[in-house]
Amino acid sequence: MRLLKRTWIKFVRMARIAGPGLITGASDDDPSGIATYSQAGAISGFSTLWTALLTFPLMAAIQEMCARIGLVTCQGLAGCLKDHYPKWVVYTMLIVSFPAITLNIGADLEGMAAVSHMLFPAIPIFAFSVAYGLLIIIIIIRLSWNKVAGILKWLCIVLFLYLVVPFSVKVNWPDVLKHTFIPVLHWNKDFLSILVAILGTTISPYLFFWQATMEAEDVANQPKKRIMVDKRALDNMKTDVNIGMLFSNLVMFFIILTAGAVLFPHGIKKIDTIEQAAQALAPLTGPFTYLLFSIGVIGTGLLAVPVLAGSLSYIMAEAFKLPGSFSMRFSEAKAFYLTIIISVGLGLCIDFFGISPVQALIYTAILYGLTAPFMIVLVLHICNSPKIMGKHTNSLRSNIMGILTLLIMTSAAVGLILYL
Repeated sequence: MRLLKRTWIKFVRMARIAGPGLITGASDDDPSGIATYSQAGAISGFSTLWTALLTFPLMAAIQEMCARIGLVTCQGLAGCLKDHYPKWVVYTMLIVSFPAITLNIGADLEGMAAVSHMLFPAIPIFAFSVAYGLLIIIIIIRLSWNKVAGILKWLCIVLFLYLVVPFSVKVNWPDVLKHTFIPVLHWNKDFLSILVAILGTTISPYLFFWQATMEAEDVANQPKKRIMVDKRALDNMKTDVNIGMLFSNLVMFFIILTAGAVLFPHGIKKIDTIEQAAQALAPLTGPFTYLLFSIGVIGTGLLAVPVLAGSLSYIMAEAFKLPGSFSMRFSEAKAFYLTIIISVGLGLCIDFFGISPVQALIYTAILYGLTAPFMIVLVLHICNSPKIMGKHTNSLRSNIMGILTLLIMTSAAVGLILYL
């Protein structure tokens, strides 16, 4: 009884601590992530399961650095770049970030619309895309950030769906353990593409901006925190980040496992449609497969698109020193909210290019994989600057993990380019 009580107390404490890190981690498993992980399992079975184990400490280290930047400087990553670096660095960052994030928004909306179309075939996909885009814009503009954050936290629950499926199908668990702890590499274009996509969708540059900005917002909303960044504040931040990243990678692991156990053995090597991805859940849900899969994709999309659009708005506001915050009203931060509206509108335009939702999602992940090294270099440089971070610069461990992340992502990107 005492053990149960202590466990409950610990769980409640962790739930209270969980904040920006949990939302960041959960939003990482957006429709882009679901499509990428499903494709990975379909192409190579369990061969990429080890990436979940590898990426957890890497993404946790990078996100902790970004969170620390926001906590210490009380501003986002773009604001730090604006104040302490040459203009060309900020403009390059904008050029790299804007198209990738906009494509991600459009791909997520189209993915959400595609699964909705499966449920209601009479309604065209584009109509669903527009409806979801408008719904998200209205929620962001009309509701306070506290209510929006609360909604995003509840949407995290839908990801638990993907943790259940593998236990309802026949799985070779010894083979799973083998591929989890023993890396397997195939030197061909398809494997390297999916490897870069996995790295890109788990260690996504837009999450760097979001994490730093949300920590800064949290400090701004709680003035007492501005007095001193103490050990307790840093420990709580690290716990929050680790919880979010662990949750994200756990979901990633089980989606790859599900696709590897169901799609790969049946020869479905390439996922071109959302319907094919839905087959991964068929053994569990039977006739309700599309419904449950749709809940997962729509729920994660509703979680991720506000994070994506918000990240871009914060980047633009900080880069051009414009008023901008989710805590402000539309009349107080028109440019900030207009950026959200424009990014969602541009994202909707990808439907006219005839790209399938799944392929658009995977292309986005690959683009992140190719651009992330540039952003990691900037994060490392900021976190090692006493002028910016004061006494809260990187530890040796943080630098080792950051450099390791940079080397791995750069190597995968270069390997893919050489095989193109």
